[in-house]
Amino acid sequence: MFKVKKPISLISQVLNARTEGLGFNATCRNFDISTRTLIAWESKAGQITDVLKLYSLTHNFLSQIIEGDELYTRVHENKPQEESDGWTIMFIERGSRFIWEFECGKKDKALFSGVLERLVELIHRTNEFTIVTDGERRYGNILFDLCREVINNDVNESPMTVLQKGILVGLKNKGNNKPNKKPKYERPQPEHPETKHVLENDDIHANHAEGQNAATRRKLSPYRRKTNTYAKNKTSLQRVLDLYWVVHNFIRKHYSTKTVPAVANGIMKRGLTWTEALTIRLTV
Repeated sequence: MFKVKKPISLISQVLNARTEGLGFNATCRNFDISTRTLIAWESKAGQITDVLKLYSLTHNFLSQIIEGDELYTRVHENKPQEESDGWTIMFIERGSRFIWEFECGKKDKALFSGVLERLVELIHRTNEFTIVTDGERRYGNILFDLCREVINNDVNESPMTVLQKGILVGLKNKGNNKPNKKPKYERPQPEHPETKHVLENDDIHANHAEGQNAATRRKLSPYRRKTNTYAKNKTSLQRVLDLYWVVHNFIRKHYSTKTVPAVANGIMKRGLTWTEALTIRLTV
């Protein structure tokens, strides 16, 4: 909050209102601030994301079950979905509801690869890592390219390429009831023979991610359906996502777990207050 003259109590009220569903212009009217001021406050608060992500990745985890899903909104104007920058990938930890990734952009390989490359850092700090998704095969394919290894099972057999030890990938194909189609539950990539933990078919789903998507549409105005509060550009949309990432993971208690997701995931002993979050010192 360098060079910010307004009290932190006012800033926290404004940012809390933004992450509870109040639109951009409505926030400016209600709190009597300019649009430039609100953009500056959101940008400064969003910079905390890099610090807190780095802090989160300094911890080691016994097990992480990650659900991956996508969320869509229009950016600037109504374009075909494949041309829009409004596709948002989210990776959420099932037990703690901690959101590890919240990234927007065009739905192409660059977006998926960038998110999964950062997720590999988490894999290296987790003993048992599981990722499940609804119908999107690129998660498993790209992760296989990033985390594969070659093993020799038998002298007489050729080497086999598998996922690294401790990694599981599960895929649920939705709306796949017709005959001669892909099975409803799949393990799209071969697993390491020494991977011990078992993923049952009933556990291959992204229900928690879909529930979080519904909450995101309520609490972030650019994702609200049938309104004109869409994002003006990709930078503005990512700024709102970064702010929400901080509030969801480190400040606000989740309605189902009754605790802050960072606390439930073992990253912190207690959640941050708005004052603590807004006064984190950043490296210039």
